[in-house]
Amino acid sequence: MKISKKEVFSIPNIMGYFRIILIPVFLYVYYNATSMEDYYVVAGIVCISGITDFLDGFIARKFNMITEWGKFIDPLADKLTQAALVFALSFKYKLMWYLVGLFIIKEGFMAIMGIIMLQKGKKLDGAKWFGKLCTAILYIVMFMLMLFQRMNNDRANFLILVCGVFMLMSFILYIPVFYKMNKSNK
Repeated sequence: MKISKKEVFSIPNIMGYFRIILIPVFLYVYYNATSMEDYYVVAGIVCISGITDFLDGFIARKFNMITEWGKFIDPLADKLTQAALVFALSFKYKLMWYLVGLFIIKEGFMAIMGIIMLQKGKKLDGAKWFGKLCTAILYIVMFMLMLFQRMNNDRANFLILVCGVFMLMSFILYIPVFYKMNKSNK
């Protein structure tokens, strides 16, 4: 697959690169945070990443800038960002380790099934609504946990549980999608 310079440097793809660049910035600021202001910066980084995640897809669809390279770089930026968020917070909230495990299982399944479908000449054409909802919930919960550092554990655990329920729901709903893709003749 040959990728043109225009594809590589389209606005939506640049937004994807920006999100990837934000990951080490987020991790550095988060692990070196010593004041509430630092955590506000961290929450701002999460917010900016979430907004650019929404905008890159919107711009790509609205202005017909969807590219094969973008179909690769956008989910890569999503998964790397999400992994960094859940992993970073797992050291503060013990329940987050379950979310890390569920994230690894879900994304591992998605990656394996994606590879299998590609080998069969089939591909999932974009995220489904439940995948997008799961991503939105994850960003909202991570933003809240970053912003409200003094939140009590019961509230934090409730938010983590809500995120886990949506992640599990998304995982379960993707299973029949891949099953139908596998059975179809297309």
